[in-house]
Amino acid sequence: MKKLFLILPIISLLFSSCISEIGPPGPPGQDGINILGQIFEAQVTFDDSNNYEVLIDFPSNIDVYDTDVVIAYILSGHDNGVDIWEPLPQTLFFEDGILLYGFNHTYADIAFFLDGTVYLDELQAQFTDNIIFRVAIIPADSAQGLNLDNLDVVLNSLQNQEIIRLN
Repeated sequence: MKKLFLILPIISLLFSSCISEIGPPGPPGQDGINILGQIFEAQVTFDDSNNYEVLIDFPSNIDVYDTDVVIAYILSGHDNGVDIWEPLPQTLFFEDGILLYGFNHTYADIAFFLDGTVYLDELQAQFTDNIIFRVAIIPADSAQGLNLDNLDVVLNSLQNQEIIRLN
């Protein structure tokens, strides 16, 4: 029992904390890097001369990292003056087959292409000429939990970033 009374004060000293005044503030640190997503728009024309594929380099003022999420949208129409954007890939169905608008990318560029079972050289100009695409580049951390199929949601997450228009 005597040993218990001797050990108790030692244990209480170990579990008690010291309280003193707050010391002076440290030196100011460097500002952090604010990594925001970027968005740009490109107008392309698909034809036999480019094999129905157009390669676009990312603008030089946009840094793209391997971990970034790259999403592409196609302007599919207008409703009362409001643009309608559909996420890629986008498939159109015709009586004689299907047409696919697709894309792939690296950290330096993005390629838009047409594919499908229709005869590409017989497509009307509305499906090949002056097609407008928007590309959103979002840091992976910012993309988590976003509905990437909805361009408005993506734009709002980018904190009203300016859309860079190419061509």
